[in-house]
Formats: sequence, structure tokens, C-alpha cells
Amino acid sequence: MRFKFPSKGRAPLLLSAAVAAALTTAAATTTGDSVTLAADGIVRSSRAISTIAFVVADYKYSLHGLARDSEDYPFKQSEVHLRSAKKLLKLCEANGGFYVKAGQFVSSLRQVPKEYTSTLSCLQDKATPYNFEDIKMVIEKNLGRDLSTLFLAFDERPIAAASIAQVHHGVLKNKQEVAIKVQYPGLEQRMKIDIMTMAVLSKSISKIFPDFRFERVLHQFQRTMSLELDFIQEANNSQRVATYFRKNKAVKIPLVFRDLTTPQVLTMEFCHGHKVDDLDYMREMGISPVKVANTLMELFAEMIFVHGFVHGDPHPGNILVSSQGNGRFNLVLLDHGIYRELDEKFRLDYCQLWKALIMLDSRKVLDLGEKFGVGKYAKYFPVIFTGRTIESKSALGVQMTKEERNHLKDELRYLRLEDITSFMDSLPPDFLVILRTDGLLRSIIGKLGVGRHVCLLAYAKHALCGLEKQHNSKGFLKNTTSQIRINITYLHLRLLLGSMALISQLNDTRHTVINKLKDLVCGILHLFHINMFTL
Repeated sequence: MRFKFPSKGRAPLLLSAAVAAALTTAAATTTGDSVTLAADGIVRSSRAISTIAFVVADYKYSLHGLARDSEDYPFKQSEVHLRSAKKLLKLCEANGGFYVKAGQFVSSLRQVPKEYTSTLSCLQDKATPYNFEDIKMVIEKNLGRDLSTLFLAFDERPIAAASIAQVHHGVLKNKQEVAIKVQYPGLEQRMKIDIMTMAVLSKSISKIFPDFRFERVLHQFQRTMSLELDFIQEANNSQRVATYFRKNKAVKIPLVFRDLTTPQVLTMEFCHGHKVDDLDYMREMGISPVKVANTLMELFAEMIFVHGFVHGDPHPGNILVSSQGNGRFNLVLLDHGIYRELDEKFRLDYCQLWKALIMLDSRKVLDLGEKFGVGKYAKYFPVIFTGRTIESKSALGVQMTKEERNHLKDELRYLRLEDITSFMDSLPPDFLVILRTDGLLRSIIGKLGVGRHVCLLAYAKHALCGLEKQHNSKGFLKNTTSQIRINITYLHLRLLLGSMALISQLNDTRHTVINKLKDLVCGILHLFHINMFTL
């Protein structure tokens, strides 16, 4: 990695510019009671600047003079990544709010080093609730009435707290249980200060590390935050998704109460359940983690390939498992603030990509790489999505051979940071959103103890459905030749999917048998142990 550092005179100017930006934004919002908010913004900005300065210096001095192809370089780089990630974690925890949200955002990106994703991932569950009196003021100001006239009961203790809002349990006058999501006061002003500081810092870092594209990530983050701060938009997203899955008995979208919803307050049906990765709860309720994983992947695969309308933040706290008795369950989907509506052409090309991956059609994968704008890097699509190289002819869902792994390792060794950055920058924005969502889903699937085949099956099946939707909309049944050709292709794909499903079932059965044998052996050994000591 080559570092280009600004001249000695420029670095202090960049830091001064960041401080000046924060001060200017703070002054613009300083009226009456917002003096405290402005002062807090300056403190937060200064803390961010000092942290980033430390991180930059650490990279400069720790990696200075080391050749990329040396044996020490990967170890030293990993050490710096980890130290820097820990520094950023402390910054996010100290500053809270949008910094926590930014840390969560970074932890879900595939293009950042694993040291950052693993370290910052703990931010998903960290948020300090606001004082209830502040929350009460927001509710009454937005809904125009006292809490006592709106609710039969209202729990002052939040049942959940996130970086921009917290959720309270309440009961309406008609005894309907509801969840009330309340935005923290002063968020818009705080966002202006924080985003301004982040923007100046990202420009400064880009001058020092030209191979990174921090400004693009920041732009995506800012767009996401603007959407998430509008609870009316969240209500609209929720109702749209509920329409898509109204016939799916395994999916529950909480009902929104429109008369009790504003841009800062969202009132919805209260749904009981536990986080989607809570294995103890599933065991207690007799719910199969494999079935939960299948339902989860079916839900999001349909969103991506068929509807082209994708939930952008599927972490465990936003997906609940709700027991319906006798091992049956619902998946409750929460937090509909961030959605991505995929471009229709992109949706169809993405369906074609998965069709090509299933058919082992390497030529088609490379052709689609040209459409996605990544050129030669398209050969890594099979590795990213199916865990195989583009030359592999083994069955889908089967791991790479030792020879394939060694060949891939040799190839990746010669990839430069500029190559990875170029690849990520070339991808359409829709693709980056899907990669982020896919990464979060695979993390959940891993916690449930389920293999990659669950993802492959769901994606492959719904890619076909997405293409079938296109053909139906164009009236392809009118053309007999086209119909026969398409039906033959679909039959071939479905046979491949059937073989994948059979392999999956055999693997699940094998694991079940092995676990039962282990339990049996443990039981025999336990009885033998007891008998030995009772003789």
C-alpha cells in the first residue's frame, strides 16, 4: 500500500477546517436552548478529529517501509486494523447517536477489513435510552395530546433503545397493545453537525489514503439516515411490504396506527417474540432453527428477486421469532425505515446472474460482469456468492476442492488494494446494498448453525421466480417457440434445485443421526459412570 501524505502545512489546515465546519454548523443552530446542543457538537467533533488523527498516524508509522509482498506486512497491517477499529469503537460509544449508526453501517460492509467488522459489530446492541420526560415531550408535541388521554397504560421504561430512537410499550383506550417508537429530540441539528464533521474528515483521509473512497460510503450513509429519520416514510414502507407478504402465514408485519404516527413518532401493533438468533428460546419452544433459517432466506430472496424492494437493515434486533405453539412460528419484521427499491433492469440482470451461477455458465457470468460495470472482476462473483471458483464444475453447494482453494489463494495474493477499491467502486449502488444485506443474513444463518446451501436454495428459487415474472409481464406465452425454450430451461434449473434440496436434506438427516448417536453414547457413558461409583 502506498501512502501519500499531505504537506506539513496542509494537515493542520484540514483539522482546522473540520473544527471550523463544526463551529459554523453549530452556530447556525444555536438559538435559545440549543446552546447546549451546539457545545455538545463541538466536543463530539473534536473527539472525532483527534481519534482519526491517531488512526492515520498509526497506519503511517506502523506500515512505513514495509513492502506489500513481505511476510511481515499482513501481520502488521492486521494489528493496525485491530487497533484502529478499537479506537473507532471507543469514539462511537463516546459520541453516540449518528456515530453509533455509522459504526453499525461500517460493520455490515463487506469491503472493509474483518478487524473492523468484528470489532464494530457489537454496536448493534449498544444504545443509551433518553430520559422519559424528554421522550414524553416529543410524543405530546407530535400527537397534540397528553399521554393520559391517548393511552390506557404507558410503560416509561423503554423495551428497546437504538441510536436514533427508543421504543415503549403501551395500551390504547380500546385495550390494543402497541409499540411506540419515539425519535430522540434534537436529532436533525445533531445530524447536521456530525455529517459535516464526517464529510471534512473523509475528504482529509481520502487525500492521505487515495485508494479508499470514504466520501462514497459517507454519501450512502447520509442518504440512509435521511430516510430513517422520517417515520411517515417508514410507515409507508411497512404497509407496502405487508401487502407483498399478506398471504405468507410465516411472516408478520406489525400494523401501523396512522392517526398516532408523525415524522417523529410511530405507533404500531405490539408483537411478542425473541431475536431471530436466540437459539435458547427456539429450543424452549420446540422451534427448528433450520426452518427459521429457511423462512428468513425465503423472505429476503423474494424481496430481492421478485419485488425489488429490500429491507436495508436485517440485523437480529429487527427480526423476531414468535412462537405459535407446537413448533410453529412467525417471523416478525421490524424497523422499516431503510429500504432500497432496485432498478428494474438491475433486478432482472441480478436474476440472470444467479441463473448463470446455478447453471455453471461462466461465459454468462462474465457477460453480466460487463453489464454491472466490473469487467474482469466478474470472475469473483461465484466466489462471493457460492464459495466456488468460476472454473469449478462441482455441484452447487459443495465446497471448493483443495486444488481450487490453492489456485484462488495464489490469485488473491496478487490483488492490490487498488484492485479491490476499483471493483467496489465499479459496482452499481443497488449491488452494494444487496451485498450488505446478504452479509447480514449470512451472519444470522451462521449463528443458527445452518450451512450456505440454505442461502443458495432460496436465491436460486426466487431468481427463477423473478425471471418468470418478467416473461409473464411481456406475454411470452404468445410465442410457442420461446415458451418451449424457456420451459426447458426452467425444468433444467428446477432439477438442479431439486438435487440441491436433496443434498441439503441428506446433510440435515446426517447431522440429526450423528447428534442422536452422540446423545446415546453420552447417555451410556453417564450410566456406566454412575454404576461404577455405586458398586
